[in-house]
Amino acid sequence: MRPKLPRVFRLILRSNPKFIFKVEWFLRRVNRSLRLDEAQFNKLLVSTTEAVNNGIIHGNKMNSEKKVDVTFEVDTSAVIVRVRDEGSGFKSEEIPDPLKEENLLRESGRGIFLMRTLMDHVDYFITPQGVEVVMRLNLKR
Repeated sequence: MRPKLPRVFRLILRSNPKFIFKVEWFLRRVNRSLRLDEAQFNKLLVSTTEAVNNGIIHGNKMNSEKKVDVTFEVDTSAVIVRVRDEGSGFKSEEIPDPLKEENLLRESGRGIFLMRTLMDHVDYFITPQGVEVVMRLNLKR
């Protein structure tokens, strides 16, 4: 018997904040096959939405000519989420800690913290084509 190949789901969005709602719609469609419990679904939803939001606003600077590419790779043990924008990148160590008192009332700066908290693993890759955030959620079966 051959091992089951990963299933791949993909969404491409123009860099306009009005399209962020499509992430939830897309993830609900993906979850029809995954059948994640509510906690796992919400971890994916919040993390993916934050990554897409960062890609649209900070990476692509809301330039609607640029795209954000979202890919879910699913196998029996995990979901790998890849969110790629066309931005020039950032240094994650320069992002202020949202838990420090001087940052508690800031309106931004929590997305990376949330992704790292909710997902089992998060990496950032800066390439000539843009920035790719790769997040892993281990599946509980």
